Amino acid sequence: MQYLSSVARSAWIDLLRNLKDGAVSGLIGTPKRKEVGNRIYWYDHYRLGRQTIDRYIGEDSADLRSRLHRHKELAGQDRVREKERARLMRILRAEGLRMADINTGQIVSAMARTGVFRLGGTLVGTNAFLCYEGELGVRIGFDAAAQTDDIDIASFERLSIVINDRVETPLDEVFGDLRFDPVPALDRQHVWRWRQTDRQTMVEFLTPSFDDEEGLRELPSLGVSAQSLHHLNYLIAEPLQVPFLYRYGSLVQVPRPERFAIHKLIVADRRRDGPDSAKSGKDRAQAAFLIEVLANERPVELSDAYAEAREKGPAWRKRMSASLALMPKSRTILERL
Repeated sequence: MQYLSSVARSAWIDLLRNLKDGAVSGLIGTPKRKEVGNRIYWYDHYRLGRQTIDRYIGEDSADLRSRLHRHKELAGQDRVREKERARLMRILRAEGLRMADINTGQIVSAMARTGVFRLGGTLVGTNAFLCYEGELGVRIGFDAAAQTDDIDIASFERLSIVINDRVETPLDEVFGDLRFDPVPALDRQHVWRWRQTDRQTMVEFLTPSFDDEEGLRELPSLGVSAQSLHHLNYLIAEPLQVPFLYRYGSLVQVPRPERFAIHKLIVADRRRDGPDSAKSGKDRAQAAFLIEVLANERPVELSDAYAEAREKGPAWRKRMSASLALMPKSRTILERL
């Protein structure tokens, strides 16, 4: 296990702080709090002509409240922050952190600009896994990384409805500008995948399934359909904001690494005998890497995530056990937590 230098860790933390400050610096009006059920959401509340606009900022947290309290202080510093981000990215490149390739970087940063991650989208899959290098301060080896051409975005259907806001530029326009074409589904009214015409890159939208069937659902805030999947609600609960390392950096959401690790045990078993069986080994490699790191760095969080998944029922325990039977080192680590 190779740790990042203190210089790299400090640069990554400073970049995250910079991006979070920038997310609230452009408020036009007044921060407005809304309660929906037992959750609290914040909006930028302002008037545009005769129309009242509520632009979604994010779910309530102490960190967000602190920045909203300072939003006037943070306003007008965008140029300074951009120069600082460029400096921090130069440090992270020099320290050898993994940067997104140009193809992935262009599409993820374009989605960030139009509001996909602000509106509840969470980057999942290998592109999220690579973000844990900075989050955990540990270098990710090539075998565990196993770069992919897929870019997967997951979001809760209910959140997409409740926040009552939309991306600033429709995603079909964003994808069209980057030469992505929609991949027709059986129901042609619902598009949840786009493929780049001159490359193999695929963007897919996913959402948790709470029914027996894994059908298509709508994500109104993103203006797209999504493939619903079992177990996904566990993965994307309480996501983290992290920098996505491309150009000057973008603020994205990723799953918590302990949830990612345990979810990969389930996914690996689901894929083992299916059309994606080749990806099962990569799933186990990523899970094994995170389990080893987290057992040293965040053992309580890993233990809690494993216990929560086991409490989901026998079907969950069966899938995790099947994967761990092929991962004796990881199984021993989890048993000793």
